[in-house]
Amino acid sequence: MRIQVRRTGGFAGIERHAEVDTSGRSDAPEWHALAEQAIASGQGTRPAGVPDGFSYEITVNGKTVYAADPRLTEEQRSLISRVLKEGA
Repeated sequence: MRIQVRRTGGFAGIERHAEVDTSGRSDAPEWHALAEQAIASGQGTRPAGVPDGFSYEITVNGKTVYAADPRLTEEQRSLISRVLKEGA
């Protein structure tokens, strides 16, 4: 499974992008479950955010959803954090 996160916005407006490929990972089932939950609660269009807040584009195996601070689900927040931390 390929999981991509693109973060835009914030005070400085700096974009950040990261990607994780779960193929061959021992923790792949955990990533898959988290990704499926995050995608299920995402929106098909970009939601309105808050001033200086972050907006996110989450893509899992070609399916893209959108989310924005401060209205992220716990699963979205966890997935975004993990991908941005571990992704290259």
